[in-house]
Amino acid sequence: MRKLACLLVLALPLAAQKRPEPPPDAQRATVLKVADVYVAPDAQSQRVSVVTPGHEVLIVERSGPWVKVFANTDIQDEKGEEEPEFSVDPAVLPRSGWIRDKGLVSPATPNGDKLIYGQAATMEAAAGEPHAPKSAAGAAHLLYRRVAEYFPASSLAGEAQWRSADIRWQEEKFDASTLPSAKDMDANLRPNIYQKDLQKIVKNGTGKYPALAAFDLLDAKLCGDWQGLPKCPEMESNLYQKYADAFPDGPKTPQALWNAVYRQGVLVTMYTTEENKKRAEAASQHAHALRDTMVQRFPASDYTARAVSLVYRVEQGIAIYGSDRD
Repeated sequence: MRKLACLLVLALPLAAQKRPEPPPDAQRATVLKVADVYVAPDAQSQRVSVVTPGHEVLIVERSGPWVKVFANTDIQDEKGEEEPEFSVDPAVLPRSGWIRDKGLVSPATPNGDKLIYGQAATMEAAAGEPHAPKSAAGAAHLLYRRVAEYFPASSLAGEAQWRSADIRWQEEKFDASTLPSAKDMDANLRPNIYQKDLQKIVKNGTGKYPALAAFDLLDAKLCGDWQGLPKCPEMESNLYQKYADAFPDGPKTPQALWNAVYRQGVLVTMYTTEENKKRAEAASQHAHALRDTMVQRFPASDYTARAVSLVYRVEQGIAIYGSDRD
């Protein structure tokens, strides 16, 4: 995967290219497999481009087992307002040509939402395998996105929109973690990660998805390295607690509360080391209160069991941060 900085640079030559102008009645579709684009409806003719799974084509004509398309019309910015699309190959430009009529799914395809979603899930699973194809995560991101775009009324649309945004977020977060700036305490010193897809879900999503998207977005606010100082765990504990207050029944709320408890335990260790008994006691009380909340609201969660165990260690004077060996 290319780093976000590289994506931004690559957007410049793409923006300089003129977008092709297909007929206004052209039909949108995406491909489930790699499709070669030829100058004529003949596999012996010159190949001019390639369309990878999840990218969009505009169908303008059919001829037997072939369709004439404007291919990869989605790799440029619509209005110059969005970030470049995830996993764009700068050598693959919008082209007009012919592709085989195989694996094409449009908004009019029966069960098209399930067909695209199923292939997206397959690519997502492939991305998690050892030695995964480099294009697997990008294809999954785009395919899930097509489900939400083409079939907004589908029961799969919400999950697909969330998975599309989450895949991009996780990939870019991983790339950012490999940079030296990843260890900066101040999150503002790290490169920005593309957030618009997740922000849209927080604002307009329904069900569990705003809570899931908001939890992802917390990553951008965390310190890179605490450097043994209480400032970061204090800030992060408050951050997770505010999230839990905003989404009291969210699927990530037990995890958020656990993260807050853990950081209060860390603060107990840090303040004890500094011989600041007042703040150490306050952090201990805060950890106890959060644990009690978890026991009451999420008694069956593993995160609650972990919180109970951690608070016991605090009571026993066992270090939560650094070495716990006496």
